[in-house]
Order: sequence, then C-alpha cells, then structure tokens
Amino acid sequence: MSRDEQLKNRWNNVVQILSNQFAEGDVLDLDAIIYLIGVQELGKVHQSFEKDEKLNLMHIAICRLLEPYGFYEFDFVDKEGWPHYKVKEELPPLRAGEQSILMKEAIVSYFLEKEVIK
Repeated sequence: MSRDEQLKNRWNNVVQILSNQFAEGDVLDLDAIIYLIGVQELGKVHQSFEKDEKLNLMHIAICRLLEPYGFYEFDFVDKEGWPHYKVKEELPPLRAGEQSILMKEAIVSYFLEKEVIK
C-alpha cells in the first residue's frame, strides 16, 4: 500500500471514529477535528466555550499537532490550565492542498500516538 493510500485509509478511519462519537454520524470536517483535539489537549471536555476560546482551542491543537514536526515547542500551562507553545520554526508557505495534507498527516500521527487507530 502506498503512503498516500495508507494516509487516506487512516484519515478516513479517524473521521469515522470521531464522527460516530461526537457528531451522531454526521461527517466531521478538518476544522471540527482540530477543535476536538484542542478540547482534548485542554482537558476540559464538558465545558462550553466562547467564540474566541474556540479559536484558541484550535490554535492549541495546531501547535500540538505540529510540535513533532519541529514548528512549535510546548512552553507552559497558565493558571487557568491553558497550554502555551512557542514557535521554534516558521511554517513554510504552503498551498491550501499542501496545508490540508500536512494537517491530516499530523492528525493521523496524533491518533496513532494515542492508540485510537492502528
């Protein structure tokens, strides 16, 4: 199986698992999955969030997802329990499709690490 096919299969598996668990079978998009990862990383899964907090959750998720690629480094957790990251290396300019593939790869790696998928 090619690397692209493996990524596609694993990505579809992640989408199916999360959609069934959090969206009553509706298909979650990339942004929704990034948001869920942010909530998981914050550790406050049964809390409602304001619009700006939702954006911050997505930022947390992106930092966490791209940390293994060397773009971000965990810095500290503030007094409210929010994790903070510092930029280690600026992201290179990517086209929309390249950005999407990078995020999907990072999300698949995250769920492999968490042993949600194999």
